[in-house]
Amino acid sequence: MTASKHQRDEPTGTAHLDSTAQLMTRITSQLGTQLSHVRLDGSRRTPPQPPPAPPALVVVAHGSRDPRALATVHALLDKVREERPGLPVHLGHIELNEPLLTDTLAGLAPGRAVLAPLLLSRGYHVKQDIPAALATAPHLTARVAPPLGPHPLLVETLYARLVEAGWDPRPDARTRRTSGVVLAAAGSRDPDSAVDTARTAALLANRLGVPVVPAYASAAAPTVPAALRALAARGRHRAAVAAYFTAPGRFATQCAQAAPWIAAAPLGAHTAMARLLLHRYDTTLASPARPAPVQRQLTSA
Repeated sequence: MTASKHQRDEPTGTAHLDSTAQLMTRITSQLGTQLSHVRLDGSRRTPPQPPPAPPALVVVAHGSRDPRALATVHALLDKVREERPGLPVHLGHIELNEPLLTDTLAGLAPGRAVLAPLLLSRGYHVKQDIPAALATAPHLTARVAPPLGPHPLLVETLYARLVEAGWDPRPDARTRRTSGVVLAAAGSRDPDSAVDTARTAALLANRLGVPVVPAYASAAAPTVPAALRALAARGRHRAAVAAYFTAPGRFATQCAQAAPWIAAAPLGAHTAMARLLLHRYDTTLASPARPAPVQRQLTSA
């Protein structure tokens, strides 16, 4: 069979010209890329480097045998990640739940980190347990943030939980005169813990416009029933219990059962709690480093 007239008339060098043009285009593109890395004076430009990863946030929870507590903490950490995408967020427990804080710290790559206690006041865990765990991780340059309380964001969370439980956000004068709140906390033998809780109670009282009495589930006085009786003696029979706990657990349930009227849910995975954790992280990174306290060596008499 003979070739068609169109095939006979096509220049024989067309395919060669096409391949040559493609080769020149590729060379021009590669040359342009290489020239973009060179300054006018002939020195080589340093390619832009990606920003370094931010220091890790390690949220330190106490731990609980109540499975609702662990689920609540995970939900709170999810909110933290939503508020700050790209921030490495880790969880470590002081006791009772995995991962333990020491294991979390051991698993981090060398670098900077901030340990943010998911605790509401100063006490043994903040002063002793967390620094002791950090001492087992010499590969980290890490700092410990203050506990969450006292802080206005905690008060906003307490207020929101009370309203959810039935507290009237716009009470009349008579209701205010007969109402009060017991701020139920876990309790500690450390006097600084009671100071912090009392400050939170004062902030909440200002927010609500009614008396707020701090009370404790263990290790400190008064108990929740005793605080409720003290309010009743002042004519405050319409008393609510505000749960000053980060998550559900035995103490939170015990305090709620003593409520004569409404009992608010624990602080939980509220958006304000996530923002407070990030606030502690940011302010700890921004604050100047303080030297470690000098340990005095005791000698026997």
